[in-house]
Amino acid sequence: MRVLYAYNEPRSGGGGVAGTEATIELVAGSGAEVEVFRRRSEDLPPGLRGRLRAGTSAFYPRRTLGQFDALLERFAPDVVHVFELFPLISPWILRSCARRRIAVVMTCDDYHLTCPVRSHFVRGRICTRCLGGREWQAILHNCRGNIPENVVVAGYNLLFRLAGLYRRGVSHTIAPSEFTRRWLIERYGAEPDRVTTVPYAIRIPPEPVDPAAGRYVAFAGRLVPEKGVSLFLQAARRAGVPVRINRHVKHFVTVPLPDDVEVTVNRGPDDLAAYYRGARLLAMPSLWYETFGIVAAEAMSHGLPVVASRQGALACLVDDGATGLLVDPGDADQLAGALRRLWDDPALARRLGRAAREKACAAWTPRQHLDGVLGAYRLALERRAVTRRGWSPRQPAGSASAVP
Repeated sequence: MRVLYAYNEPRSGGGGVAGTEATIELVAGSGAEVEVFRRRSEDLPPGLRGRLRAGTSAFYPRRTLGQFDALLERFAPDVVHVFELFPLISPWILRSCARRRIAVVMTCDDYHLTCPVRSHFVRGRICTRCLGGREWQAILHNCRGNIPENVVVAGYNLLFRLAGLYRRGVSHTIAPSEFTRRWLIERYGAEPDRVTTVPYAIRIPPEPVDPAAGRYVAFAGRLVPEKGVSLFLQAARRAGVPVRINRHVKHFVTVPLPDDVEVTVNRGPDDLAAYYRGARLLAMPSLWYETFGIVAAEAMSHGLPVVASRQGALACLVDDGATGLLVDPGDADQLAGALRRLWDDPALARRLGRAAREKACAAWTPRQHLDGVLGAYRLALERRAVTRRGWSPRQPAGSASAVP
């Protein structure tokens, strides 16, 4: 089998990029022939010039589409697997695949199909105003805090929804959690038999940590408002527990952090593993609907209990009272109580951490991820073999020469 991967790597990296790279590595290791078509947002020039280029590329990057077409001709993939395409790779590549009768699988690890800003989180709260084809709400409510950017992301969603690129160009969709799968079916209208749940692959460490020996409460990941960083620090102060925050070297910090909070920076999996192994527990009090929760799953694989919000994918990832504790999202008092409870009860932390590792070993191994991805490829190929009919959504004026 020949598989071509296409994705845009954001400046800040993140769990989605790590998940993408893990998928590619696993499939290549299984014996498939693999090619990668990647663009990096960090290659954009700084300032206004970069924003203008990103905006124009999002809608119709003529040169990029030509390069993608050339790769399709040269490599002749059986399957094209797409991830995040915004802003430097356009969904118009789906049309190129359809014209060649190539099966397309899409991993949907954010909300780009239902939300122009991709998170359903605006100014500190969940927002679903754009559901049902109301992309203009992003402009009306200035969701990105920048009107031109709102116009770009709302127009982007509108254009590709009307063109039918995702609905008609994607043979099968991978969701990283059952919550995300249900969201795509119930909120986007995806056909249930065309969406498969395939959790991320988590590297299971050879030995678990003893959480009772942990020296701090951990918080890891992107330091952005929707992750509940400020809520975590507020709750930790109320609970009187020591904390340590960890972020990847590429992650942006968009929330204010007190000077007395220790923030460590990791440059890869080994640094992050060492950080987990010094903790008593991990807190993940996300305020938005997580589509999976890679950080929580990684901590659980080390044998750490997790305190998480009772919403989104986290409500399924963490089993309340068994592998961790769930709290109501945004409730600092509940969060403080849960942190203090595990800090004061080493035996409970050890018991929950042991069950957390057992769940990680049973549910999120690289082998299981690979089997799920290859299963999605087979379903996509079967569907493409049955339909065998091309389609030609409306394309931008003057673009006929760019897309054969």
